[in-house]
Amino acid sequence: MSIAPLTWQELEALTDFQIDTVNGATNAQSCLRLFGFTESDIRVTLYRDNHAWCPYCQKTWLWLEEKQIPYRIKKVTMFCYGKKESWYKQKVPSGMLPALDLDGNLITESDDILIGLERVFKPLEQSMKDPAVINLRQLERLLFRAWCTWLCYPTRSSKEEQNHQDQFVKVVEMVENALSSTPGPYCLDQFGTVDVIFMPYVERMNASLYYYKGYSLREENPRLAAWFEAMETRPTYRGTQSDFHTHVHDLPPQMGGCWPNDKPQTLINQARVDNGPWEGLPDVTYPEPETSRTEALQRVLKHRTNIIRVNPADETLFDPALRCALTHMITGETCMPPLGSDPALRYLRDRISVPRDMSIYAAKRLRESLEKTASLVGNGQGSAIPIRHRRDQDPANFAKAI
Repeated sequence: MSIAPLTWQELEALTDFQIDTVNGATNAQSCLRLFGFTESDIRVTLYRDNHAWCPYCQKTWLWLEEKQIPYRIKKVTMFCYGKKESWYKQKVPSGMLPALDLDGNLITESDDILIGLERVFKPLEQSMKDPAVINLRQLERLLFRAWCTWLCYPTRSSKEEQNHQDQFVKVVEMVENALSSTPGPYCLDQFGTVDVIFMPYVERMNASLYYYKGYSLREENPRLAAWFEAMETRPTYRGTQSDFHTHVHDLPPQMGGCWPNDKPQTLINQARVDNGPWEGLPDVTYPEPETSRTEALQRVLKHRTNIIRVNPADETLFDPALRCALTHMITGETCMPPLGSDPALRYLRDRISVPRDMSIYAAKRLRESLEKTASLVGNGQGSAIPIRHRRDQDPANFAKAI
């Protein structure tokens, strides 16, 4: 039995989700982080990307959050999803991210940023220049190159594809050995700088290889699995963590392309990441918060005017369909959307961005309800996600609500 969708006013009454963006847990919405300090204590401004897609920004972001250094955040458009702000290009002519203003001095390149921060605020457990850290930094770059070789270049034969996989797995074994040499789950004896350096790209490797190569980095390597689980105990990492769907579709324009193989497991994984079920994917394992649905609802309500405006469907079709999906997400009740609204619902399903829009579990619940509601009326898909750019995610469309 189908019920009528709740009104926007009725939906608003069903969520009281709030976060303290200034002094609370790590979050992607904040433009100011104080950790109990005052604004007069701020010596740092971080320039990072709007969508929280940039791995080098994530590295710096994690470091600041772990050290609880008060800082401001200024968000900048990455090249692949919109026009770079002129004020930023005046400051950083290359337009590259991240950049960091420390006591009035501008630093670019993420490693140089961490070294500069260490000089002023002391290292995060281990120094960037510690010999053990340098060795592991080199291993991270070796892993990065093996990943790029496998993911970002088309192969001419199944043998070449296998060679690239073998090369990557060989370096992963080196990472597994390094992790096995420590008493706990982290890269060295205690959590520190090396874990912050490894996390951004290893997270992206986990997503991209699952989707494009049918290879589950997290599930097939026990030491890395334990490391991921340990990282997920840290609120700092949870606040910056993305999901498979976001990563696999934001990476191609950043990396210059991601090339899938033709293995059956790859096709299975792609269908699951794109169409669900999203629960149980190896992108997150910590328990789902009780607030996941109310968080998703609050975030949609905040941006609903722009969400409806940028959707290719007519507002008279998409508005009630969206309310149907939200009604299902919150109440569990089936709500029949208008005929022909399935492409509009799936267009939104495909453009939820984690953690920019909401946390992983909130996104899973919202995608789940959008898909469930769309399936009631058809199999129509939204506009395809671009692979050469992501201007469908231009932050200018949401500037007034960010």
